[in-house]
Amino acid sequence: MLKRVGLPPEEFYHRYPSELSGGQQQRVAIARALITRPKLVICDEPVSMLDATVQTQVLQLMQELKAEFDLTYLFITHDLWVARFFCDRIAVMNAGKIVELGDTQTIFSNPQHPYTKTLLGAAPLLSRMTG
Repeated sequence: MLKRVGLPPEEFYHRYPSELSGGQQQRVAIARALITRPKLVICDEPVSMLDATVQTQVLQLMQELKAEFDLTYLFITHDLWVARFFCDRIAVMNAGKIVELGDTQTIFSNPQHPYTKTLLGAAPLLSRMTG
């Protein structure tokens, strides 16, 4: 599984977490999660602590693995950009409750709940994008 996530086992198997970059640590976490061949993987802010280039690499890897392993991700994030480009459906939460649920395109192009509108209003470039 290490090899599949881009970490050659002969080079990475015996390393300690402190010897790995943030992106490498995230790849190890992904490999560990996939060992048991789950159908659902819950990801809580999986790329929030990574720089933009590494975020893109990890998200691309996750997309590849989604198809290869027939995965469903439950992706928890505060990053509207990541949500827009990675998720098929979005549940917007406020104070621990889902206030809006729908496909990504609809949530971004026609938000219904005032809180969703406020979130998108705080990211004007994002809310104006079509897609």
